[in-house]
Amino acid sequence: MSRQQTHQRADIYSRITDKIIAELEQGVRPWMRPWSSAQATDRITRPLRHNGQPYSGINVLLLWSEAIARGFTSPIWMT
Repeated sequence: MSRQQTHQRADIYSRITDKIIAELEQGVRPWMRPWSSAQATDRITRPLRHNGQPYSGINVLLLWSEAIARGFTSPIWMT
């Protein structure tokens, strides 16, 4: 792994940690979020790539978080 890849990975960890801390300071416990299908057009599903393939791992949590923060209702992502 190159030095740049290591730095980018550390930045992602820092960004996620900072976001969790900010939510905790606002009184929101992110792991206790009341997930409901009211936030989606149908049932809650894993985020999907443009070709219909589901994301996995930490990407699922990151994309769910971004979708809620930005009010997105579609599970499709173009990344």
